[in-house]
Amino acid sequence: MNWYIEVLKKYVTFSGRARRTEYWMFLLFSVIASIVLGVVDGVIGTAPVLGALYSLGVLLPSLAVSVRRLHDTDRSGWWLLLGLIPLVGPIVLLVFFCFEGTRDENRFGADPKAA
Repeated sequence: MNWYIEVLKKYVTFSGRARRTEYWMFLLFSVIASIVLGVVDGVIGTAPVLGALYSLGVLLPSLAVSVRRLHDTDRSGWWLLLGLIPLVGPIVLLVFFCFEGTRDENRFGADPKAA
């Protein structure tokens, strides 16, 4: 939960680097929150209103942590546009997100693991 809150504190910070743990924990808690809100929407019969509001609220932090994760692997945030290519793009991004970040400092900042 701490990782999720840390990402929300950096709401639209696209600069810097994000460790794998930061990215995957944010993603995990976002998926859990989406599932819970989907169930709540179904129970109270409001269609996907709560889920849509949540998705809209975490859109920018999701983009920011994804860009910072790519920065950690020494790739520009523009690589995120690769996700627009059907089938192949998301798979390539998944592989990039799973790679270990570059050790020491890279062009996007200091190693977050070292801190």
